[in-house]
Amino acid sequence: MMKYKGYTGKAEYDDEAEIFYGEVIGLRDVVTFKGTSVRELHKSFRESIDDYLAFCKRMKKDPDIPASGKLVLRIPPELHSYASVSAKSEGKSLNSWVAEAVKDKLYARI
Repeated sequence: MMKYKGYTGKAEYDDEAEIFYGEVIGLRDVVTFKGTSVRELHKSFRESIDDYLAFCKRMKKDPDIPASGKLVLRIPPELHSYASVSAKSEGKSLNSWVAEAVKDKLYARI
């Protein structure tokens, strides 16, 4: 994964074409990049982000942002209830309890 200006790029290698190619993930808009070397791939990634932001500015369009920090979930009422009770029993808001649970789950993968 590559990071630049808050955006994340994911790349793969095409052995047959001998080229790296990737896409900025987490956006509704499609932003791609490619390169024949890792250095070229990183340069193309950064240029693609800069081009995307410049395009949005020219079009007077707000660029997609990878994440706003707001997350709307649809879960079964029973799970919602269990989470609320668990949060309250730990003296936390449901929001902070869920954020901590997500963080713990993500860090467990690393």
